[in-house]
Amino acid sequence: MTGPAPLSALKLGGQTVAITLDHGRISAITPVDGPAKAVVLPLTVDAHVHLDKTFTIHRCRPAEPGLFAAIEAIHADALHWTVADLRTRISLALAEAAQHGIRAMRSHVDWVEPGAAPLAWEVLGDMAQECAGRIHLQRAALVPLDLLGDPDLGPPIAAQVAQAGGVLGCFVYRNSDQPAKLARVFALADRHGLRLDFHVDEGIEPEAMGFDTIVALTVAHGMAGRVLCGHACSLSVRPAAEVQALLEAAAKAGLALTVMPTTNMHLQDNHPGRTPRLRGVAPLHEGRRAGLPMLLGADNVADPFYPYGCYDQIEVLRLASLVCHLNPEDWLDAITTTPARAMGLEPGRLAAGEPADLIVIEGADWTGALRTPNARRWVFRNGATG
Repeated sequence: MTGPAPLSALKLGGQTVAITLDHGRISAITPVDGPAKAVVLPLTVDAHVHLDKTFTIHRCRPAEPGLFAAIEAIHADALHWTVADLRTRISLALAEAAQHGIRAMRSHVDWVEPGAAPLAWEVLGDMAQECAGRIHLQRAALVPLDLLGDPDLGPPIAAQVAQAGGVLGCFVYRNSDQPAKLARVFALADRHGLRLDFHVDEGIEPEAMGFDTIVALTVAHGMAGRVLCGHACSLSVRPAAEVQALLEAAAKAGLALTVMPTTNMHLQDNHPGRTPRLRGVAPLHEGRRAGLPMLLGADNVADPFYPYGCYDQIEVLRLASLVCHLNPEDWLDAITTTPARAMGLEPGRLAAGEPADLIVIEGADWTGALRTPNARRWVFRNGATG
């Protein structure tokens, strides 16, 4: 990030342009001759992170590989969380996200007991106000379906989420009486006018079919544009024709789907001493062809679910480009405008008159920009870097 950003030779939409900034806004975008020196995109958005869990891996290692061992580990660690601990870890995460050019995030907060909101929910609410000038932070309650779908225990949780202006979400995986419980969750969202965000079918078992029920209920409740699903790993192992029909139905229903290549690849088909065959990444290409809005998210960072990673959507795009054979320039919307819309936010645009909120990365094209994590990067907020 040292030296002036090369705003006079930027690769944008297949051409080389110069971008002129004035008083915090883009005053002009002009085609120019010659090769590009850097690529440019709007500030990024991540609709699926877990700030309550972040940076716990040093003290919170799962007993064995896999999703459910990681869940057990983080629930044990959460018994010892304090305001100071949460604020320290979340502050580091938000600083990292801001440095890398993220403008908005949705953090899923574990809510595993009935009654009052968890401590992390309250802390994140305070910190969302504190960071509002740099990052728009949303909270989504991550509640087990058996709890949120309970006719007595679910309604008080939904009421608290609504009062806080949050998003209602839950973890769905081969639950008993799943359709009835999901129907109650949709009814709660209807009652309070809430958006829904599901961790659904996070496993490589073809029998995991919660996504199908969510699609049907989205149609039944007329909730197009208000439902976001994450993971849907089982779609990677279900019959292709069945998956294609389901993706088309989801697109018609107005859902969106977030894919998290880091956590999904780390947790799925994880057996010590054996090379994984199945990576659990939902069908990105097929979803887009069906018209389904597809997002990319960092998910977990330095916790029992994924011990590595960082809050940087450019790095997520780099990995997804390798794992899913993406042409990165064709998928910039998956880390910018599409997650913004899924969160109910205005999409950032690079156009004259718009705020000068953008990222510049050194490289003649996106292949060059993503070739190495060491490529220089400049982050502009309201026309200023740093």
